[in-house]
Order: sequence, then C-alpha cells, then structure tokens
Amino acid sequence: MGDATVVRLRALAFRRDGSQWIVGRPDGDRFVAVPQEGMRAIRLLSAGATVEEAERRLRAETGADLDVRDFVRALGELGFLEEPGGPATPAGPPAFPWLRPRHVRWTLHPLLHLLVAGLIAAGVATAVVRRGTLPGWRDLLWSERGSLVLASQIAVGWALILLHEMAHLSTARAAGVPDRIRLGIRLQFLAVQTEVSGVWLAGRRVRLTVYLAGMATDAAACSAALLLTAVLGRHPALSLVALTSLGMPATQFLVFMRTDVYFLLQDLTGCRNMYGDASAYARHLALRLLRRPSPDPLADLPRRERRSLRAYAVLLVAGTAACLAVAFTVTLPATLTLLWAWWRRHGPRVRRRLRR
Repeated sequence: MGDATVVRLRALAFRRDGSQWIVGRPDGDRFVAVPQEGMRAIRLLSAGATVEEAERRLRAETGADLDVRDFVRALGELGFLEEPGGPATPAGPPAFPWLRPRHVRWTLHPLLHLLVAGLIAAGVATAVVRRGTLPGWRDLLWSERGSLVLASQIAVGWALILLHEMAHLSTARAAGVPDRIRLGIRLQFLAVQTEVSGVWLAGRRVRLTVYLAGMATDAAACSAALLLTAVLGRHPALSLVALTSLGMPATQFLVFMRTDVYFLLQDLTGCRNMYGDASAYARHLALRLLRRPSPDPLADLPRRERRSLRAYAVLLVAGTAACLAVAFTVTLPATLTLLWAWWRRHGPRVRRRLRR
C-alpha cells in the first residue's frame, strides 16, 4: 500500500457484542470481533477515507497510534475487501434459493412460538395423564416382514430430519441469513447440518430461535402424534413418529459435538468459538503434562469466558473419549457381527452372481 491508499470494503454487517463488535459478510461464513477502534476504522474506510486519513482521524480521536494498514491487511485475508486476489467468494449458494424471507417471516412470530409451546405442553400432559398413549419399543416392530419395518423407520426418520433442518433454515431465512443444508460427520456419526453462520449478526432472540427451532419441531411432532393417539387410538405410524421424534432431541444434548444445544450453550455463555478455544486449551494441558512449553490460549479472554471454556474442555475430552470408546467396544463389534451373519446367509448367492 502506497501513499493515499484507498480501499473498498465489501458489504458488511455488524452488531455490538459487549465492548466489541461482530463484523462479517452477510453472504459469508467468516466473522471477527473487533474493538470500538476497529469498528470506527471500518466506518471511516467505508465512508471513503484513505488508510492514512483513517490513521490520522483515529489518532486525533483516541490519542493512540493505530496501525490501520495491518488492520486492512487482516480484513483482506478475511475476504472483506473488494480487491483482486482476495478470498472473496461466499461460503456457497444458499439452499432453496427461491425461498425468500417474506415467505417464512411468520416462523419468527411470537404467536407461533406460543402455539408450539402449547402443543408441546398438551403432549406432555397427555403422556402423564393417559400413559396408554405412550408407545413402547415393541411398537416399532409392527410387521413380521423386517424389510417393511426397516423401510418405514428409514422413511419416517429422514422425513423428521428434513423437518428438523427446515425449521433451522426457515427461521434463519426469515432473518435474512443465508443458509445451507449439507451432510457432515460428528465423530463417528453421519449428520445432516444446516449452516447458519450468518445468524451471528442477528439479535439474540433471533439467534436463540434459530438454535431451538429444530428441537421444538421434534417435540411438536412427538406431541402431535401422542394427541392423535389419544383421539384415534394406537397406530403403527403414530407410534413410529412419536418414538423417532422423541429420540432425536436427546442426541442434541451431546454438547461435546457441535449440536443445537452446543450452539445454544455457546451463545448463553458468551463464548465466540467454544469448541475451537476449548480444544486449544485441552491441547495446551496435554503439552503441559508432557512438560513441553505451551502458552495458555485462554490468557487474553475475559474471566467469565475462561471459566466457561475450562469447564467445557473437561466435558469435551470426557464426552469424546466416552463416545469413541462406545464406538470401538459396542458399535463396531455389533456391526461386524451383523455383516458376518448377513454374509453367511447371502454370501453363496452373491458369489454365484459374481461368477456369471
């Protein structure tokens, strides 16, 4: 950058977060927390000030020499500048681009939230008062034909997963947040995930609504199935919906993975990157145990955030270790046993067909 350096910032959005500002591109997935001086620099640059003018203005306002050049360079690395060669591509096209915020704005209406809460409360009351409406695990085996049972469980499971993710997507889209649905891996689990990173720029009520929308939909589906069972009597489809939707929220409490409850917990504790910071702290402790030098990655964070991250680091390590232990001692042997049993039964037929 030479003298009288002019930079052009891309369209950015921001919100105040305590003494700092969260800044990011509405169409991207990269966000940064900057102090008040950084926000002031962004405003000056957006208004057309050169880098040198911004430095002079900030020096006059704060009395400190601030390196706006390095700050601008960091913004370029984040893809916030309109300059050739910068990482300016968005995170990816949103899912269902035809779905506009005006189509789903009703998902953020408080009246809808009250109705959903009422439905869930009615389902809980029905389960308590009329225990006969609660299905048991044997209700999953509604047919003697195993293939039909398996197919029905897969169909209902994927339908409820889609409904869960659409709840996240719709509430985020209503707030104007670009979102994407994709497959991902959480430890040994295949998971469908809705990327709503842009919700960081929304207000807290919107953020919490987006995080809770999936589980609220699961609970509402379970309650609706229980209420219909109380009115119409038992039916395999209702039992399957109730049991599947009842089990789905339970997995969200595995907060050592980045589940819905994890994002809720991260927001409520005021942590900005709870998983990443806690992982770094766990590595720091491991290096210390090995008597290797390692600076504390939490040293510069506020005291409250440090406490939350230290507690979460314990949960992260213990939960991950327990989950992987179950995978290697229970899930993997059971899967190999089932595959071996299947091969013993169908292997000769497979070999005959391969010889043809």
